[in-house]
Amino acid sequence: MQEGTRACGNESIESWHLSRFLMEGGNIVAGALAPHPPHLVYAENPPQNEPTSEGGWEMLRWGYERMRGDLSRLEYDVIIVLSAHWQTYVGNHILNVPHFESLSVDPVFPHLFRYHYSIDVDCELAQAIHAEAQEAGLVTQLMNNPDYRVDYGTIVSCHMTDPEWTRPIVSISSFRSNAYYSTDVMQEQMLALGKATRAAIESTGRRALLLASNSLSHRHFVTEHDIPEDMSKEHIISHPQHLWDVRMIEMIRRGELQRVLDEMPEFAEQSVSEVDSGGLSWLIGALGVDAGPGELYGYGTVIGTGNAVIGWLMGDSSDMEGTE
Repeated sequence: MQEGTRACGNESIESWHLSRFLMEGGNIVAGALAPHPPHLVYAENPPQNEPTSEGGWEMLRWGYERMRGDLSRLEYDVIIVLSAHWQTYVGNHILNVPHFESLSVDPVFPHLFRYHYSIDVDCELAQAIHAEAQEAGLVTQLMNNPDYRVDYGTIVSCHMTDPEWTRPIVSISSFRSNAYYSTDVMQEQMLALGKATRAAIESTGRRALLLASNSLSHRHFVTEHDIPEDMSKEHIISHPQHLWDVRMIEMIRRGELQRVLDEMPEFAEQSVSEVDSGGLSWLIGALGVDAGPGELYGYGTVIGTGNAVIGWLMGDSSDMEGTE
């Protein structure tokens, strides 16, 4: 365990009720659907990742690059990510240790993803989200284990958005209690968590970027090609799955976010979509159904799954770097 990586103290929770009245001006600067295939990091060949590649999945990687260009014109001080690959089955958990440093090895793709991470966490904001969620009647828990291995969904989405890790994060687990709740009920809870997240951002004065770390359609190949980055072998796994992806993307591009929510349960069932993890519902809950059209930066497949990089830039002129 790294020295100084103990869990944040609960005294911040006690001061949260006071700080929410003393601090104001926090806002969501931007939100994004930020898919997390480890293949994207592998193809970038960053120094943190041990395996090396010849490239691949350019449509998605270039999409992330375009989104980073737009985000570079905004000022934000924290990234909040809800990850489909940190799965909890009783409510949502939130990282609450100031620093994590270790090696993340993808259990499915260890030959592609062995990533050395060093991550700072905004514990004050994490505790504020926890408090707001509890006040809303949601089941939430702070993750205070300094030996917790940060999941690759959190790492990939954050790395592709901010490769230099210039800002602290808050990571929230996905609520995957399919055995106990219907997708509709879980979606309602994720919408409420999104609203609680927005309230915590506002009360702490943060300027936040929100990432929903999940793909769209999620049926995938069961075998991998000898050269993973061979794009001649990469394609959507089925035509109906592709049609569902296009349908959801078109609604997002038109700003029809209430319709997206209405069709989300059927989309999740028909395409085995990762949206059942709640990330997109949480994001829409935080941004609001009137957030407007999302900007499609890129769409592509990874081992047959459908992935879209989509952003909503919410910041006004005061959030733009270099403005008065």
